[in-house]
Amino acid sequence: MSQLWIENGLFITMNDSEAVLRGHMVVTDDRITYIGAEAPEQASLAPDVQRIDGSKLAFMPGLINTHGHAAMSLLRGYSDDQNLQVWLEQKMWPMEGKYVDSDTRAGTALAIVEMLKTGTTAFVDMYDRMDQVAQLVEQSGIRGVLTRGVIGLCPPDVQQAKLVEATAFARDWNGKADGRISTMLSPHAPYTCPPDYIEKIVQAAHDLNLPLHTHMSETLAEVEQNVRDYGARPVEHLDKLGLFSRPALVAHAVHLNDEEIALLAERNVAVSHNPVSNLKLASGIARVPELLRAGVTVSLGTDSVASNNNLDLFKEIKFAALLHKGVSGDPTVVPAIEALRMSTVYGAKSIWQEDKLGVLAAGMKADFIAIDTEQPHFYPQTDIVSHLVYAASGRDVLHVWVDGKQVVRDRICTQMDEEKIRFEAAASFDRLLNG
Repeated sequence: MSQLWIENGLFITMNDSEAVLRGHMVVTDDRITYIGAEAPEQASLAPDVQRIDGSKLAFMPGLINTHGHAAMSLLRGYSDDQNLQVWLEQKMWPMEGKYVDSDTRAGTALAIVEMLKTGTTAFVDMYDRMDQVAQLVEQSGIRGVLTRGVIGLCPPDVQQAKLVEATAFARDWNGKADGRISTMLSPHAPYTCPPDYIEKIVQAAHDLNLPLHTHMSETLAEVEQNVRDYGARPVEHLDKLGLFSRPALVAHAVHLNDEEIALLAERNVAVSHNPVSNLKLASGIARVPELLRAGVTVSLGTDSVASNNNLDLFKEIKFAALLHKGVSGDPTVVPAIEALRMSTVYGAKSIWQEDKLGVLAAGMKADFIAIDTEQPHFYPQTDIVSHLVYAASGRDVLHVWVDGKQVVRDRICTQMDEEKIRFEAAASFDRLLNG
């Protein structure tokens, strides 16, 4: 048994009853076993308990990034200031077509290091060559919700091969890495997957009892194309194809009308809001206040580094709080605490792990981060929630624990060779560009 006692820390618990607490937290193996204002009873502590002075740190649940493509970190800065279709079809897809296993591995390793060091302890990843991604999740200590995204713009035999690959990966890796890996199935988007192909993927999800993840309504052009091709907007289209008959998480959901928001709420579909990527690609601004009011679970994602251009989820938190104030004219529309919930509590709910992630409470998994608050932008120490949302960045993260294991210590990853990862990422991009 391993045990950690954090003394005199400032804990942002994300519990509704007591969101901020000055006190103590005890972690036993992979779980939080005590958190409270008073010191824990000595009888509950192991003789060799590790003690940490938390007096100059703030502790909060690890951040949850609910949409991304980790291996695309190799394409950071390769194509900026383009609209989505040009960026995707003329720049991203040709470069990604050159990827081999080592490129996926190099890009994913780079992304995982960046995520861990900026406070993300769990991430959703949709890509291919997912065995490489899963191996790195296992090695690094991070938590991953992984899915082989499939594009159906190909002959039927290729479609079938992709589906076989996706289902094999989902079946073989679900629950691995001591439970840190869970899996989904993912038709890439309604505009890249014919209806009958989406139906086959939905059936496979039923057969394996797995959730579904897809891109949806990211651009107005995509919505208009869906109406032209199928006579329905994407939400209605996917609903008719049965996608929402499974637990579902959709990325973006920028262009929605009132009826679509109501249907997403009725079907308990979660939305991954990617404000920075959507702004950079000029895709639009999601109707987050309306989604939240309707009862839709809205979490935060970065999308890929190629359209962001980093994986600092604190930036998404700040944008989620500010952006909707600006466009609505209402400064109360997404308060700081709600933006923080989107990266923690709602993130956990979006990946169906709210029973173990997203809050600091006894019985929950020990996925948490320590933030160095002894810096000018945290003073005066008036409101820690405000400071985390409006003043902090991922560079303030000092330590990170996942499943009770410390995976970042003093801003250095404990399970990953950062120098080697940077070198291999640079070499992979050079090969992709010039090879």
